Amino acid sequence: MINPRVFESLKAKAEKDLAVRAQLDGIIEALERNVAYTQGVLSRVHSTPRAQYPTALLPSVNAAVADEVATVRELATVASAHPYYKFNHRWTRHLQDAIFTVLLAAWLGGVPSLDAESSSRPAVGRLLTLEEIGEVFGVPVEIDHDAFHIALEEYLSALTSLTDELGRLAMNAVTLGDGELAVRISRFVKELHAGFQLLNLKNDFLRKKVDGVKYAVKKVEGVIYDLALRGLLPAEENKEGEAKEASTAEDVAGNKMNES
Repeated sequence: MINPRVFESLKAKAEKDLAVRAQLDGIIEALERNVAYTQGVLSRVHSTPRAQYPTALLPSVNAAVADEVATVRELATVASAHPYYKFNHRWTRHLQDAIFTVLLAAWLGGVPSLDAESSSRPAVGRLLTLEEIGEVFGVPVEIDHDAFHIALEEYLSALTSLTDELGRLAMNAVTLGDGELAVRISRFVKELHAGFQLLNLKNDFLRKKVDGVKYAVKKVEGVIYDLALRGLLPAEENKEGEAKEASTAEDVAGNKMNES
């Protein structure tokens, strides 16, 4: 009643599918190991003074990121031979974590220069764009056709992880006596949070992660508030605060004169 060739064909397709999944999973497991190692190296930033980043931290970070890049490129080569949306759920979380490590490494002053302007950028505090992340990994970003790429959602999710880690770094920077770094982090996460408010996100999971950025902002604001109470803010910040107070006083005086 049923042609046995039907099931023979289905069996062949199923076996081919299993072989593809096994090949991808092997690369993804390697990426997971690489990311875990890179995160371990980056965790040293919480106990490393900023002046020692170039010698004690960034060389190891860049070497670890290079291993991630090689694995992602291998994944892209294999995955591009198969339907993207059939398999991308297998690697997206690990790719987000890899993007996060590159974002943090670049923010700390690592990752090779990607453009001619990079030499004029500050050593700490650089935010890589989605396109620059694609250049680091050597893979396309946010493309329309069905091929391996870095999706916008993966980049945005990595940004939320970056704010969480910087919130922790702000607290540890103060412990190391680096109030200036805490102030710089405060400005950065506030600008990042403001940028997120411009997005109209449809992805429920991503929207929840973006909503959580405000907690990182509050954490850093608490650190800056404690520094201000103890009079430990950098001189530049104190001057800015005094200038704002003077400007406010002048405005109040001007309003009173206008009223009289």
